[in-house]
Amino acid sequence: MTTATREETLGFQTEVKQLLNLMINSLYSNREIFLRELISNAADACDKLRYQALDNDALYEGDSELRVEIEHDAEAGTVTLRDNGIGMNRDEVIENLGTIARSGTAEFLKQLSGEQQKDARLIGQFGVGFYSSFIVADEVTVRTRKAGTDKSEGVEWQSKGEGEFTVADVERDLHGTEITLHLKEDAKEFADDFRLQSLVRKYSDHIEVPVRMPKVETAKDEDGNAIEGSETTTWETVNEATALWVRPKSEISDEEYKAFYKHVAHDFSDPLVWSHNKVEGKLEYVSLLYVPGRAPFDLYERDGARGVKLYVQRVFIMDDAEQFLPLYLRFIKGVLDTRELSLNVSRELLQQDPKVEKIKSALTKRALDMLKKLAKDPEGYQTFWNTFGSVLKEGPAEDYANRDKIASLLRFSSTHTDSTTQDQSLAQYVERMKEGQQKIYYIVADGFNATKNSPHLEIFRKKGIEVLLMHDRIDEWLMSHLTEFEGKSFVDVAKGDLDLGDVEDEEEKQAQEDTAKAKEGLVKRVKEALGDEVQEVKVTHRLTDSPACVVLPEHEMGFQMRRIMEAAGQKMPEVKPILELNPEHALVARLESVEGEGFADLARILLDQAILAEGGHLDDPAAYVKRLNALLTA
Repeated sequence: MTTATREETLGFQTEVKQLLNLMINSLYSNREIFLRELISNAADACDKLRYQALDNDALYEGDSELRVEIEHDAEAGTVTLRDNGIGMNRDEVIENLGTIARSGTAEFLKQLSGEQQKDARLIGQFGVGFYSSFIVADEVTVRTRKAGTDKSEGVEWQSKGEGEFTVADVERDLHGTEITLHLKEDAKEFADDFRLQSLVRKYSDHIEVPVRMPKVETAKDEDGNAIEGSETTTWETVNEATALWVRPKSEISDEEYKAFYKHVAHDFSDPLVWSHNKVEGKLEYVSLLYVPGRAPFDLYERDGARGVKLYVQRVFIMDDAEQFLPLYLRFIKGVLDTRELSLNVSRELLQQDPKVEKIKSALTKRALDMLKKLAKDPEGYQTFWNTFGSVLKEGPAEDYANRDKIASLLRFSSTHTDSTTQDQSLAQYVERMKEGQQKIYYIVADGFNATKNSPHLEIFRKKGIEVLLMHDRIDEWLMSHLTEFEGKSFVDVAKGDLDLGDVEDEEEKQAQEDTAKAKEGLVKRVKEALGDEVQEVKVTHRLTDSPACVVLPEHEMGFQMRRIMEAAGQKMPEVKPILELNPEHALVARLESVEGEGFADLARILLDQAILAEGGHLDDPAAYVKRLNALLTA
């Protein structure tokens, strides 16, 4: 055995320590996934070598038959997995095996509860790759050498998963990586030929790189007895070793599609739905797209991994080719294999290739059609919406061409159900519209209760007109880009003049005009008392229970969006609200009878209450409390 040199002991990154501690001490319910993770990493290493060798085939070092090999030793209690892929140098070993170089790690660790069963399931969902070795092994040894480097530049990495690892230089004839697992006592079942083969077929059958295992054959005499000393060992390919996406759909089972998703997405759970499509003609490509059942931890991170695995004529090019799907579909996983792009594509070249835009347009439509199909299953679609709905809401702003398709996939809370669950579609809203109703009404506020209990809804509830309750942070941004659906325009009930169209009869409209004329004197007095604190004061018919409400001009940015922008450090121009008074309310009747300083105080109380009811903030809360106390004790 080659002597190790330049040996050093290093500590794991804090997050890795926590993760290893959980794995080693948790009762892991599905520990066999360690083999899937290791084979998946090995296959990726082979793909990367194949891609780099396009420019420099000397990297193969005379061995271009890429493969993954698995051996076991039942007596020693070890399982060894090796590949002849790209391999790693010393720095890469320390970086890749000593840290979790993956965005979302901190968020992942925050979710850990300390409850063994729950955490164990979460670990599996995170897709921990190499670290899953410690689920079954109490010691792991990795030997590796980067393709194209000298034999003396091999590296050996060892750890018992107890907070530190050692790294040493070794001589290594073969490029690629070899991982030896020293199995725990309760994991010796994996040092078995049949067990390993069945796991390869279960989890890794779809991988294009052949996964081989040794097969011992013994010659037999004429009577069928084994001839001692005649044993010969051959390597047998255990998996299908055919790229799943190039096989006909009719030959692929649902279980194979699900297993392939877990390989591509490094996910533990099944996908919700998938779409496998082959295109021939001007553009030639095969796509296999999946909608995951759960969100990755880096879904909202700017640098999070997104995009499909890109192959050109079955040669792997890159892992996260984000150019082929818009940002609002960043949760879609899968594979794109095309004949249209040159084999030496890079991210820069992709951005300049007009074919990329055509493929992107086609894949976007395919993904939206897949979601439309999923929407026929209300339960499955609700699972999707609860997970990715706020991401899909980015769509109308980003993708004008598909705005109508995206709109049909959106779901909202509504006064029809008064439930916080967003499960009402725009098509359902239009179906339920009252006779004479021409518009789709909605309200935006900071939370569900603020929308549901808003004074602006009072007249709508009285007349039985449905209003969409929008309480996601992105909703106002969404509605600034979604202007109509099926010919019906959207109206924010908290902006501009209220027009219920033909839902109100002429008699009602005339009564409102008469009331407005009768209260002109009160309106003028309130405007004079409030001065430049308000833009305008008027009598309203939108309130039934509240004395007053504040309204913004029709095309002004809403209160919720203003607060978000201000929280982000954006200085916003001051906008004065319109104060609307309910002439039927006792407080307004009382206001009309008050004279002098008390009138101004009560007018300000009504304004401040209206701002608070909308979810706004007062410039001088103490003054409001003082006025209110004076009113209560008068």
